[in-house]
Amino acid sequence: MTQICQRMYIYFLTFTLPTNIERDSGQATSEYALVMLAAALIALLVIAWATGGGGAGKIGQLFDRVIDSVTSKLP
Repeated sequence: MTQICQRMYIYFLTFTLPTNIERDSGQATSEYALVMLAAALIALLVIAWATGGGGAGKIGQLFDRVIDSVTSKLP
C-alpha cells in the first residue's frame, strides 16, 4: 500500500507541477508588452488628433472654458 501511495505522489509531482510552471513562464512579460503597446497606440492617436484637424482648436476652447469658469468663481 505504501508503494502505491509513493508512486502516486511521484506521478503527481513529476507530471503536474512542471508543466503548469512551464506553461505560465513569460506570460506576465507578454501581457505587459501588449498593454504598453496599446497605451502607445492610444497616445499616438491622441497626439495625431490634437495636432491635426480641429483637435488643437477644441483643446484651446476647453482650456479657455476651464480658466473662465475658475476665474469667474474667484472673489
